[in-house]
Order: sequence, then structure tokens, then C-alpha cells
Amino acid sequence: KPATARFQPTLATQKRLAASVLKCGERKIWLDPNEITEIAQANSRQNIRKLVKSGLIIKKPEASHSRFRAREHAAAKRLGRHTGF
Repeated sequence: KPATARFQPTLATQKRLAASVLKCGERKIWLDPNEITEIAQANSRQNIRKLVKSGLIIKKPEASHSRFRAREHAAAKRLGRHTGF
């Protein structure tokens, strides 16, 4: 490894606590990569709330579930496609 590589702390606990505090899944949690050392210091829900308030931890927006393909398929079905013949 190069000499410039630094130790990266595991933030699994912080991510789990943040998901619990923000009432969402862990995949919806964004931890600021520039502030990893500060986030790593947070070991309680109260500390996590403080980081959320300061914007170092963010709840990602929900991904939209597009109906485009379903509508296209339904339109084709009305024309008699996809019937198995």
C-alpha cells in the first residue's frame, strides 16, 4: 500500500443508528465522505441526530418506481400482443 493511504474506520454502527433515527433502511443513509473521522466519533443516537442536523448524515430520497414499461406492455396487450399464440 502507498504511504499516503490512511486507516478507514468502519461506519456500520453509525449507519445502523442513523437508519434507526431517520426511520429508513441503511441503503438510504448517506454519510459525508469528507467527514468520516467526525462521523466515526459518533457512538450514540444523540450524536447521530446532531450530525443529521448539521448535514453530515442525510436520508437519500426514495427512488421512483416508473410505470413506463407497464403502460407500454398494457398498450401492446390491448393490441393483442403477448397472448401466447
